[in-house]
Amino acid sequence: MNILKISYKNLSRNRLTSILNIILVAFGIGILSILFLASTQIGNKLERNAKDIDLVVGAKGSPLQLILSSIYHIDFPTGNIPAKDAYELMRNPLVKRAVPLALGDNYDGYRIVGTDTTFLGMYGLQIDKGKFWSKDLEATIGNTVAIEAKLKVGDRFFGAHGLSGNSDLHKQHAYVVSGILKPQGNVTDNLILTNIGSVYKMHEVEDEHKDHGKNDESKEINDQELTSILIQYRSPMSVVLFPRMVNQSTNMQAASPAMESARLFSLIGVGVDTLQWFAILIMAISALSVFISLYNSMKEKKYDLAIMRCLGASKSKLFFLVMLEGLLITVIGTILGLLVGHFALEVIGSGQESSQARLTGLFFVMDELYLVVAGLLIGVVAGLIPALQTYRVDIADTLTKDR
Repeated sequence: MNILKISYKNLSRNRLTSILNIILVAFGIGILSILFLASTQIGNKLERNAKDIDLVVGAKGSPLQLILSSIYHIDFPTGNIPAKDAYELMRNPLVKRAVPLALGDNYDGYRIVGTDTTFLGMYGLQIDKGKFWSKDLEATIGNTVAIEAKLKVGDRFFGAHGLSGNSDLHKQHAYVVSGILKPQGNVTDNLILTNIGSVYKMHEVEDEHKDHGKNDESKEINDQELTSILIQYRSPMSVVLFPRMVNQSTNMQAASPAMESARLFSLIGVGVDTLQWFAILIMAISALSVFISLYNSMKEKKYDLAIMRCLGASKSKLFFLVMLEGLLITVIGTILGLLVGHFALEVIGSGQESSQARLTGLFFVMDELYLVVAGLLIGVVAGLIPALQTYRVDIADTLTKDR
């Protein structure tokens, strides 16, 4: 006696009810799968991109906006700060390493970041092809930029003003790709890196460019601006003293990536918790629905169960037969839900404008194993009481009654 085949036929007999139960299970599992995948990927991106960065200093405004624009490159900067003040702050004895950033341009949606060689050390960047930039208008591009923008070493391209779009091209100067980075698994895969002098040169008016054709460091420091500074502390004492000093004694603001990321997660967490409880409610409803359908079907199957007993089937085999029906529904629903969750997140990710924060469904997390276990438990709980009813089937009484 093949109980798997019999269970499948019993479910097929009530096809519409079985499909409804499968959909309910799949819907709940699918929502939880999307939440697990999205929150894990967002958390990983936040951690990888902010690694080794203790503080960001920039123009006064929203601290969260400063963090998002300077570390994750998914928002507009809060403004600019005087380069002279920034470089003075970078030489503070409380600072171990400081990385200047000059933002404001893009190429085909990929942000052009003016910085110096300390940026390479902070992120541990390595060259795959070519070399790092060494002079004005040379650019080292991230691996994703090279692939998606179809750029290779030696190619020339024009930057555009703003952080997205190509409506305002800087046609007076072209960047040359000097090198392509190895895949880093962080935001640098999506960046175009150059020196700060290149960013200044792009925004000079024509006559100024003629007067300052060479990279003049004193001009950069005295007359120009930076967007922000990425800071590494020298000691634990810096955590207490440095941010307070910046916020109270300068026209700049200091923002902590750890604090702002936690605040961002707390804001997102309200919606995530709501969706999680909604998904759990759906799964509870699906368990109740599976229980009701199995319990009601027992009335129809009593005669069949009595015949099977007469043909030699044991009570335990009939018990597992009914249990298997509940498990089949939830296992199919769980597998379908996981597939739908991954597919839905891949579709969502492909529609995201920001490549830096793009999510993917081609990703698996250990938490999804809990969803598989949860699906199995739903099947066991929903099928337990109906399955126990098989022990109460009176063969003689059932067979002598009219069906």
